[in-house]
Amino acid sequence: MLTNTDAAKEQLAEILSAQLQQNGDFLAQTRAHQFSMPAYSFILANSPSGNKIQVKVLATGIICFEPLDIVTSKDIVLSSAIHGNETAPIEICTSLIKQLILGELELSTRVLFLFGNPPAINIGQRFVEENLNRLFSGGHGIDQASLQKSDACLINKERHRALLLENTVTDFFEQGDKNSATSSNSRERFHYDLHTAIRGSKNDKFAVYPFRHGKPWVKEQLQFMQACGVNTILLSNSPTTTFSYFSSNNFGAHAFTVELGKVKPFGENDMSNFSGVSQSLANLISGKPLVLKAFNTQDFNLFKIDRVIDRQHQNFVLHFADDVENFTDFPVGTLLATDGDIEIKTEKAGEAIIFPNANVAIGQRALLTVVPTSL
Repeated sequence: MLTNTDAAKEQLAEILSAQLQQNGDFLAQTRAHQFSMPAYSFILANSPSGNKIQVKVLATGIICFEPLDIVTSKDIVLSSAIHGNETAPIEICTSLIKQLILGELELSTRVLFLFGNPPAINIGQRFVEENLNRLFSGGHGIDQASLQKSDACLINKERHRALLLENTVTDFFEQGDKNSATSSNSRERFHYDLHTAIRGSKNDKFAVYPFRHGKPWVKEQLQFMQACGVNTILLSNSPTTTFSYFSSNNFGAHAFTVELGKVKPFGENDMSNFSGVSQSLANLISGKPLVLKAFNTQDFNLFKIDRVIDRQHQNFVLHFADDVENFTDFPVGTLLATDGDIEIKTEKAGEAIIFPNANVAIGQRALLTVVPTSL
């Protein structure tokens, strides 16, 4: 027997389903229901090829597309808004979702879209209480089995959201294996976590390639990044609590944290600057040929992480201006920061800064330094 609450949820789900099929605007629904959205699903029959597509809205900001009439071999996760004020990736994903729903883009594979932090989107801030991109791979401190917090951490909505996002990606990849007519080893998994940086960069777009635990860097993936307009790649050398590392490490997904320019408010992004990434992602989703240039290491700016500098004291100061860009290098011996009484200076020729942020919580990363490298 349905309760009044259950009946209201069913009614809302029907309304949302009808609205989404009409206008394709999943971001608007996500923002209107930032904490809770009823799950619903429907079948689309308006794809360019006529193939039917199952659409499942699983929760606020989480929507999955799966073609029903063809055998698929890829499982793709596209996430944005892990930081709520990084609007360009949100707009890119919003457009792709709308094109799929309105029958303007073919679908050849399973795709999961995630708007990571809807409440942070609505306040136009990086996060509400805690940096969501530091809460994966155990960073949320919630035990998967009991869903209880550890004694050592404070559980907030962003930690619960990180757990939900992890579980959703896990279910998505595992369901792809169950539905596959071939072995799971033959399916390709992808996760592109789309961001924009707090400050500008000498290299406007760049990507962080998660640590691969001794497995080789995949050149074809670097070629795909190049097709997206991203030729500066930072090769990570250790495990992290980022979302892209979670998918890479747990599921063997081809994964990147992709930084697309600088943070700007909605409506102020020059979307033509992201035509390469928008078109490449559309081609990947639709099964169109990917336009990949032959690999040439000279086409890339490759860096490796040299030092991770965590803030240890209340008195933490960066000794360069707020407008100094990512990938700016300094002469050896330059004072970069002071952390309490500790002076942090450049140690190597070509050592450059990336992701500097003096306002992080104590114990979190305040700065990376990187040095040029090669494959």
